[in-house]
Parts: sequence; C-alpha cells; structure tokens
Amino acid sequence: MLKRLFAVRATNATGLAETAGLLFDQGYNCAQAVLLAACPESKAELLEIAKSFGAGIAGAKCLCGAVSGGVMALSLQGKGKQSAQLVAAFRKRHRMTCCAGLSKPYQWKSDEHRSNCRVLTVSAAEIVEQILKGSPIDS
Repeated sequence: MLKRLFAVRATNATGLAETAGLLFDQGYNCAQAVLLAACPESKAELLEIAKSFGAGIAGAKCLCGAVSGGVMALSLQGKGKQSAQLVAAFRKRHRMTCCAGLSKPYQWKSDEHRSNCRVLTVSAAEIVEQILKGSPIDS
C-alpha cells in the first residue's frame, strides 16, 4: 500500500487536501486518505487500522471515516486536543458528521456516492491542514 504514495507524490500535489483526494482516487478509503496525506510516514499497521474506520467505522455508517482519519492524523501530529475543532468545522460545512446522513442521497458504492465521499475526504483534509498550520478554519 505504501508504494502507492510515491505515485501520488510524483503528481506534485500542492497540499494535504489535494493529496488526500488523489489517495482516495487510488483506492484508499476516506480515513486512510486523510491519515496518509497528513502523515505520509505512517506505517502499514496504521493504515490497516484506519481501513476499519472507512464507511463510517467498518460499514456501520456512523462517524464519517474522513473525520476519523483526521482525528488520527491530528493525534499523530501532537494536535489531538484540537480534534473537536475538526469535528465542529466539518459539521458546520456539511451539517453533520454521520456517514449515513452524509451518504443518504446516494446509492451506496455508486459513482455518485464515491464522488461525494471524495468531496468529504478533501474537505476533512483541508480542515486538518488548517489546524496543523494554525490557520483560521474556513467554513
């Protein structure tokens, strides 16, 4: 899995959000894409753990996996106490953090559903990047 990261770097992604989107396009789930974009040194074991957080925690459709991946990334970067900012900002942008609610308008695993998940993955990664940089969080 980590070999795929090098293909992403070769595209000269300009930021964490763009990198997360490219990782999602390459087959990483939402949680893995945000985690790996923010923490490219992540070990295979961490990516395996993050795999279970995709689809709202192993398909349970609870907390959005992109948010879960962002919380993991913030924690690994020493900013875990700021995870509530991620959750609040994501909720402000998308009105909820529940995977089922965020995905409700789409047939599960359809192209439209995957496209929506990519948007949410990029959004969570943008917020994580802003928190890591200490920048104001865009709504």
